[in-house]
Amino acid sequence: MEIYHTLNRGVDKREIFMDNQDRFRFIHDLYVFNDSDLINTGYWDFKKANDSGLNVIARRSIEKKRRKMLVDIHAFCLMSNHYHLLLSPKIKGGIPKFMKKLNMGYARYFNERYKRKGALFEGRYKSIPVMSEEHFGFIPQYIHFNPLDLISPEWRKNQLVDYQKAINFLESYRWSSYLDYVGKKNFPSVTNRGFILDCFGGVKQYENDTKKYLEELDIKSLGKLTLES
Repeated sequence: MEIYHTLNRGVDKREIFMDNQDRFRFIHDLYVFNDSDLINTGYWDFKKANDSGLNVIARRSIEKKRRKMLVDIHAFCLMSNHYHLLLSPKIKGGIPKFMKKLNMGYARYFNERYKRKGALFEGRYKSIPVMSEEHFGFIPQYIHFNPLDLISPEWRKNQLVDYQKAINFLESYRWSSYLDYVGKKNFPSVTNRGFILDCFGGVKQYENDTKKYLEELDIKSLGKLTLES
């Protein structure tokens, strides 16, 4: 299986998610744009975004037709000025097709909502293939740990002291696939978690290993494998 870690950030590192409506919209786009068919989804369809609104749109898409998926989204994480995805193509060229639809669609929504013009993202997304067992062994957890920058940035230097505080924060952070990986339903329809959970020993083992990975993950030694932002 081909797996790629992808990242894109706002132009000049500007914020691309201003509030929860934007975050819901992007997660909605992760689901809806993962389709080979042309999708037309406008700002007004999602003006009043909330939990129920996301579910209604997703359900409407399912009821209308079965998607012809471009990629498997294994994991994701949204930060204020960038996002991380872990993807596998389901068709030839699936990742670039999906990323083009995702970035263009979200930028259109964002510019309409905030009455702005011009590029939202700094350029073409970054992407790196997961080529080794070592790389695969840390990248899902690394993506899920990114929100710790908000409360305990020292995790990147292996200087985290309060591990339980860090884990509690990850379990309260809605804008990643972590909750679904540890069996707490959040946005389960967006990701395909089966392959990674099989490799990591299942839901309970993934949850149990969280603290161990926080203790052992040496970001500095991993270099460009993390697509540092």
